[in-house]
Amino acid sequence: MKIESEPRMRIACTECQRTFDRQYVTFCECGGYSEVTYDLTQVHLQESGNYFVRFRDLLPIRDTRLLPDNAIGTQLVHAKRLGSILGMPRLYLKDESSLPTGTTKDRMAAVALAYLYEAGIRTFCTSSTGNSSTAFARAVQRFPDMKMFLFTAESFHHRVNYRDCDQIVHYVLRDATFVDAFNQASVFAKANGLASERGFFNIGRREGLKLCFLEAVDQAPEPMDWYVQAVSSAMGVAGVYKGAKELQGLGKLSQLPKLLCVQQESCSPMAKAWVEGANQIAPEHIVHHPKGIAEAILRGDPSRVYPIVRSIVQESRGAFEIASEASIREARTLLWEHEKIDACFSASAALAGLIQGVRTGRIPSNESVMVNLTGSDRPFDPDQSKHQDIRWLVRSGDQFVPEDDSLEEGAR
Repeated sequence: MKIESEPRMRIACTECQRTFDRQYVTFCECGGYSEVTYDLTQVHLQESGNYFVRFRDLLPIRDTRLLPDNAIGTQLVHAKRLGSILGMPRLYLKDESSLPTGTTKDRMAAVALAYLYEAGIRTFCTSSTGNSSTAFARAVQRFPDMKMFLFTAESFHHRVNYRDCDQIVHYVLRDATFVDAFNQASVFAKANGLASERGFFNIGRREGLKLCFLEAVDQAPEPMDWYVQAVSSAMGVAGVYKGAKELQGLGKLSQLPKLLCVQQESCSPMAKAWVEGANQIAPEHIVHHPKGIAEAILRGDPSRVYPIVRSIVQESRGAFEIASEASIREARTLLWEHEKIDACFSASAALAGLIQGVRTGRIPSNESVMVNLTGSDRPFDPDQSKHQDIRWLVRSGDQFVPEDDSLEEGAR
């Protein structure tokens, strides 16, 4: 591992190009968001089975000792049996379920926390539908002087799985949505002078999530015509496309993949906006109380990220698809019966959307396709919840307040 001595990357605003050196900045004063670019003449891919080592020059971390030194990648399966059933001889499945928490978000958490740490952040607030939170809860223990305030909507409480850790304070919001929890994390951060992690707009998240594709390029026997993923904010898709362009710039990739973003029918604000040709998320696209079997992608209001994602998908000549509950269930069954992959409903939604795209002719069946199966179901362990430091919040007007006032002061 190394500590960087010469600059190989630049973090700047996407609009005004103001630079942010060793700062944690999500949004510039001009309204643009921060992004990292690399001087590809200084990028060298290392010979290593640890993807944090192999691709360290394409990560926004200067001191790479902050990254895990024992990471093991996931398999890229040439799904010949399933492909035969679907008439897709060049179907590949990136099975992320073997990662420590059963989700691709483990890659994200490792990079995002190292990025925060290097920027001087020791206490931060975050939220998720369960996968990111679980991955963060595991990864934060590598940084004993960091503390995380986690905000979760009650309906996703069962998806946050970690054992007692004094670095984590967990707020659970009764009768709330993911967007409520996301907003409450920001409110709490501002009120207490803490960093708000900001999801999609945390550079470390997007950069960590591109690693699955970078690794898959090494594993694949041919370039991919399509990259397919089920999405809520689509930060992973954004990261993957950026990573693909970086590999192409290094001469390691001959073509960029077209992007297929899949949402479930019951919560598909971005896909519906796309189908209508809308540049922005309109009020009628927002799902105020999202429900669906693919719980990890239940984000009903992606207004801020949609224009960015739409531009990326258009540039790739890709598309959005909407998958019904029946098709998601069918896809999950097909994955297990033909490839013995036990993907969760969110991961299965990606395959369901691909199948629909092929059946309608939008995706030629003879093209090469990589489907990111982002994870599996984690068994719920009630003993974990019993020993977590959980603070319940209840709605009071347009705010959320402690259900037990005696706990609030201790949380601060």
